[in-house]
Amino acid sequence: MARRNGRARSNNSAEAPVSNPESFIDEVNEELKRDRLFAFMRKWAWLAVLLVLVLVGGAAWNEWSKAQERTRAQAFGDAIVGALENEDVAARAGALRAIAAQGDQQGILNLLLAASELEAGDTAAAMTALASVEADSTLPQSYRQIAALKRVIIGGAEIPMAEREQILNGLAAPGQAFRPLALEQLALLALESGDRDTALSRAQALLQEADVTPGLRRRVMQLIVVLGGEVPSDLG
Repeated sequence: MARRNGRARSNNSAEAPVSNPESFIDEVNEELKRDRLFAFMRKWAWLAVLLVLVLVGGAAWNEWSKAQERTRAQAFGDAIVGALENEDVAARAGALRAIAAQGDQQGILNLLLAASELEAGDTAAAMTALASVEADSTLPQSYRQIAALKRVIIGGAEIPMAEREQILNGLAAPGQAFRPLALEQLALLALESGDRDTALSRAQALLQEADVTPGLRRRVMQLIVVLGGEVPSDLG
């Protein structure tokens, strides 16, 4: 029995070392992984902090920029309202000229300035303001088209007829926002040149446009009557 017990103990003691090295190796591997992870974190922790700072700083800068833009827009609007409150047209134009603006704001300012200069009787200054808007390719197309149309209208014979016709043809192209008004001016341009037939045909064709306003329709109908034409019964 003693021998058997001795053999049993001997066998158990022989089996124990088989599992211990495997457990020890696993523990060592885990320790190595943790050490590598901590070393990686210590090495690149500054990058994580930097990324957080960049994200937070970017968001703060974006909000600050928006706030600054809102402040500038409000200041510009207040300055415009203050200038337009001047009952004296010369003082109004002077106040508008004194307003600092850039980008789209400059386009709006020049359009308002042109209207004030025209009201003050300074057609040349009004046309200069309109020409600056018309020539500025950075402004929205609608601003430039308004300026071009107004410049042709108030410039009249001061602008060569060929130049006016070229501008109006561009504005009267299908799909353009100011097509009906440009077509009206083309009819008047034909009348100015003495071509009454062309003026009449253009006026009659304009009545067929879908987006003609009531005011424009009345003007065109009056032009047709003056030219000796007939207004369609369904419109008269």
